[in-house]
Amino acid sequence: MLLPGIRRHNKGVKRKMKPDGIVILDFGSQYCHLISRRIRALNVYSEIFPYDVNIESIMNIENKFNVKGIILSGGPRSVLDKGAPTIDFDMLKIKKPILGICYGHQLIAYLFNGKVIKSRKGEFGLTFVNVKRPIGILKGLKKRIKVWMSHNDSVVKLPKNFDVLAYSENCPIAAFKHKNLPIYGLQWHPEVSHSDYGNKVLANFVFNICKSKPNWKIGNFIKNAINEIKETVKDKKAIIALSGGVDSSTALALASKALGKNLTAVFVDNGFMRDNEPELIKKTFKKLNINFVYIDAKERFLKKLKGIKDPEEKRKIIGKEFIKVFEEEAKKVKADFLIQGTIYPDRIESGFTRHSDKIKTHHNVGGLPLRIKFKGIIEPLKDLYKDEVRALAKKLGLPKEIIWRQPFPGPGLAVRIIGDITKEKINILKNADRIVREELERANIKKLWQYFAVLLSIKTTGIKGDSRSYGYVIAIRAVESEEAMTANFAKLPYKVLERISTRITNEIPFISRVVYDITNKPPATIEWE
Repeated sequence: MLLPGIRRHNKGVKRKMKPDGIVILDFGSQYCHLISRRIRALNVYSEIFPYDVNIESIMNIENKFNVKGIILSGGPRSVLDKGAPTIDFDMLKIKKPILGICYGHQLIAYLFNGKVIKSRKGEFGLTFVNVKRPIGILKGLKKRIKVWMSHNDSVVKLPKNFDVLAYSENCPIAAFKHKNLPIYGLQWHPEVSHSDYGNKVLANFVFNICKSKPNWKIGNFIKNAINEIKETVKDKKAIIALSGGVDSSTALALASKALGKNLTAVFVDNGFMRDNEPELIKKTFKKLNINFVYIDAKERFLKKLKGIKDPEEKRKIIGKEFIKVFEEEAKKVKADFLIQGTIYPDRIESGFTRHSDKIKTHHNVGGLPLRIKFKGIIEPLKDLYKDEVRALAKKLGLPKEIIWRQPFPGPGLAVRIIGDITKEKINILKNADRIVREELERANIKKLWQYFAVLLSIKTTGIKGDSRSYGYVIAIRAVESEEAMTANFAKLPYKVLERISTRITNEIPFISRVVYDITNKPPATIEWE
């Protein structure tokens, strides 16, 4: 089926092979790019567009890839709100298969004159769904499955010509299909790893409903990213913000291939790195054939953060100060552009799309000042997830210790110290974090995505040497994840937790209590602030 206005190629005319692909309309969902990531993992191209993209734009997309279907993402709004994001109703008539997820599910029902209401009881987290009709997108599913829900509104009455496919205890219409058209709705999130058969549901839509072929791979990303950097910078110079993590290091590898000696890597020690980390980073990158600059800015950042307790304010101050340092260094080397290793989870949590909620500002996204002295900021990894970045890092030949370095927030330990920041607290947390990492690495526990210590702002009573002590509380956080958009707390062995607790309370005099964080993401974020 062709979109209106799209012409067929004449027979006998040799044409370039285009991949099949899925268009995703973004309504501000925290999981929108996770949908895209899951589809790309099926070797089918996917691209995200704002929800209000017009039909003409989708027609033009056909020059780039064969549009085989459209997915409407979730979002934080209610379809019942005045001015809620919507699509042109004609978009539902273009003879392309359509799947609505969460908000998209409700929007399809609403636009076809179904009934959507605010539920008495929302569904958040793991929920059991009963599959009434295992057909279409639900083909091959069991009668009762565990899924991830996140909604306050529910579809309670279907429009004419629609059938119910699944329901849950608090949601009478958890999945539906149009009787005659390839239009489907799902109240749950199949893209989230917590949902049973999530990949199966998406594969059913992509392959069985949309008839897509798995003819796309990420292989050309390196070449395209290098060319994009070259075309942007041209004969000018650029600096790259280097933290030593896999994101900024991968961005450095790409930028170095594009710009050569016109690139300067700038590592800023803001005083909030992990124990011995600045020394390791300097040693690693000074070996490489690049322009490398180390800047000791510990006192500068600590002075700016004196008395600051609010985490958002911390991030914005740190973001602003980082930019100032980079601007100063750029002036020395006459660089016009700043390159960053920003990845997608950074941007989505900073609420960069029009209708997405801001979870927390990342210092290299929402923490940037409005006015900067660079001609532009280049983010070659901005649409990738951590696992994709690591795959690129392997192809680019980066060392294993960089590829598998734990994710670490740009503001560093500043956002792992709850409340105001002092030199004493920084030293306490550095030591506690070192103990956590040493013990978990010694235990060789597999599948850990991230593990670290957090210094809380409260003090509690303890007993040390038969005397009363009154010290800080350390929280331990360890999670399992694939892409950092969702995460489960790690079920660590009690013996390991006991060793960590014993060492922290014995080796750090200022700590009287250790607790373990058993919260998944969502509802929590991986970092505390």
